[in-house]
Amino acid sequence: MKRRRRVTSPLRVMVLSVLIAVGLYVNFVIMPTVPPLFVPTPTPTLPPETYISDAQTLESEGKYNQAIQAYEEAIRVDPKNMNNYISLARLHTYLASYEEAVENAEKALMINQSSAVAHALRGYALGKLGDYLEAEAALEAAIELEPNNYLPYALLAEITANKYETGIGDQTTLDEAIELSHKARELNANALETHRARAIILELTGSWNDGQNIEQAAQEYQAAISINPNIASLHLGLGRVYRTMQVLPKALEEFNRAVALNPTDPWGYSYLSTTYAANGEFVRAIQFGLKAVEQDPANPYWRGNLGQLYYRQKQYLDARKHLTLAVKGGMSDEGVEVTPVSPNGVREVGYYSSFGLTMANLGECGEALEISQLLLQNYSNDEVTAFNAQEMVNICQSILENGTPTPPAVETQPAEEEVGGESGAAGG
Repeated sequence: MKRRRRVTSPLRVMVLSVLIAVGLYVNFVIMPTVPPLFVPTPTPTLPPETYISDAQTLESEGKYNQAIQAYEEAIRVDPKNMNNYISLARLHTYLASYEEAVENAEKALMINQSSAVAHALRGYALGKLGDYLEAEAALEAAIELEPNNYLPYALLAEITANKYETGIGDQTTLDEAIELSHKARELNANALETHRARAIILELTGSWNDGQNIEQAAQEYQAAISINPNIASLHLGLGRVYRTMQVLPKALEEFNRAVALNPTDPWGYSYLSTTYAANGEFVRAIQFGLKAVEQDPANPYWRGNLGQLYYRQKQYLDARKHLTLAVKGGMSDEGVEVTPVSPNGVREVGYYSSFGLTMANLGECGEALEISQLLLQNYSNDEVTAFNAQEMVNICQSILENGTPTPPAVETQPAEEEVGGESGAAGG
């Protein structure tokens, strides 16, 4: 009880007070500003105008995929700006990405149901996807909203021409497309879409006016390209026109430009393939035919075109591989299901003829004679098809008698126009 009490040092109290104050300051002032360890620092968000400006610059340079990414960033920052969705829809039509175009046009309409441009782009993309009924309804809605806007008239003219070319409709349908294109020209003769609609219709009616329409189609495509040289489908169209005019070097030049602009679109490769084939350059034709299949392995028409090229080169095993998928369907080496074509048109019948002749040359006469019978039953009035069907029988007869097949007297060859996905005169 008599132990002396320890006297507290004033200096110690002062030091402890300072340490406590420093700790409180660090805890409440410094620590909240320090990011947690091992957590990524968030990227500063730029204003949407910055992304839009970047997108517009990239678009003007023809860098559409990068422009799309920039517009998507602008939408992430400001999801209620309808114009960004419209810009995306338009760019996707340039890239032939029509499902994405429909999706973005519909998002724009969710913000403003009265946007004539959004209705028009949605209708155009639906038409390119083959949904003509919905396409026409959307484009007519756009016209009703803005009857003095050239855009829906031009787009409806193009879709109506596509519809006619695929065999839906009659001369009245074509007349309607022509009238719509004239209306678009009346409202805005210098717009890209007006030139494109006129080009497609003039290409479709190329033999009219003593062949002058095809020359005018070239002029309209050139006018559209002068406005925007970065749309692949315009170069495809001009290439087709040059090919019809038998100016093959220029046709190949335009198809190559289209491929450079949109390398994932199989149409450019297919046009290059058939143009080289028409010029007798089958090795190069096969190279580009393979590229078309690579981009769209489920399309039976690319398979049929390639199979015919292999057949022309007497590469019967390769021909069988692709023609079997075109004619009978099945699972491809890429693991995709191929739906077969029916022999309902000139090109499709050509695939069946090439397939039958290929099988005959490989000695697989059961399959060859089955195809021969099918063709003779349904196309005996067509001289070339009937000849090829009989040639299958002759080859198999030679095998039976001599043990080895003899080369066919006539070989089918790829036509110059493609079908199967997008019509020849209405690409993109």
